[in-house]
Amino acid sequence: MSHANARLTPAGRLVMVQRIQSGRAVAHVAAEMGISRTAAWRWWRRFRESGPAGLVDRSSVARSHPSRTAPCRETRVLIMRHLTRRGPVFIASRLGMQPSTVGRVLRRHQAPLLREVDPVTGTVIRATRRSANRYEHDHPGSLIHIDVKKLGRIPDGGGWRAHGRSETVRGRGIGYDYVHTVIDDHSRLAYAEIHDDEKDATAAGVLERAIAFYSHLGISVERVISDNAFAYRHSAAFRAVINAHGITQKFIKPHCPWTNGKVERLNRTLATEWAHARTYASNAERTEALPTWLDYYNLDRAHLGIGGKTPIDRINNGRGQYS
Repeated sequence: MSHANARLTPAGRLVMVQRIQSGRAVAHVAAEMGISRTAAWRWWRRFRESGPAGLVDRSSVARSHPSRTAPCRETRVLIMRHLTRRGPVFIASRLGMQPSTVGRVLRRHQAPLLREVDPVTGTVIRATRRSANRYEHDHPGSLIHIDVKKLGRIPDGGGWRAHGRSETVRGRGIGYDYVHTVIDDHSRLAYAEIHDDEKDATAAGVLERAIAFYSHLGISVERVISDNAFAYRHSAAFRAVINAHGITQKFIKPHCPWTNGKVERLNRTLATEWAHARTYASNAERTEALPTWLDYYNLDRAHLGIGGKTPIDRINNGRGQYS
């Protein structure tokens, strides 16, 4: 189809070549039709080569792509995406490529966006709701998010991920781990602990130690936001920690977990990259792997939400000391 500002449609081009066929000069016909002599000669040449079919618009797609990524490298990108379910920045760092190149490869092969797939299985699902208003506090400690991620415990010898969904290895009845997660709104610096419950005393202890963790990096916590769980809204112990440190407590709107999105995203990342990243032989093995993953998350993992930086780089422009 001709573009909106085209001088000639296929029908107009046919009129033009018929005038040229009658013996008139190409330059004179071009002036009458309001186009350049170059365009007139192009259509006249195509008509002589292909007849009326040559007057139809051709695709502008290049016939060859000499600088296109090699098929073998594209295959490696797709395999890495399937195995890790990570974005272009992570894949590019592992394959020695540019993130923009990885992004083009994924789009060319119509790979679904990460937000459209299940973080554990990779199955395409419906996108979840999100807040229309995105925000970010302007300095570390201005706001921290807190939440709990519930994970089924792994029986000794491995669970169903190691042996399949057999009734004898599913670990039914051995309980759950409760991963208490905290994240700074500005820097995305994360803190997490694993406990046997999500009671008020446990939540209060996690908050106390999280405040000490951020204080060690020179960050003074000013506000805490959470959902409306009992341990946060009605706990005297949790409230006592809030008051002791002069912190303002905030709650999300009921039934709107996406308004606490940064810690919810941390929970999803934690599940994908730590809890379900590989097959563990025991619950203790998975527990022991959490501190190492947290160090990677805070020190080495690039976050697109903060311009591709790591959380520690965003604290005092990278001058914070992490330990």
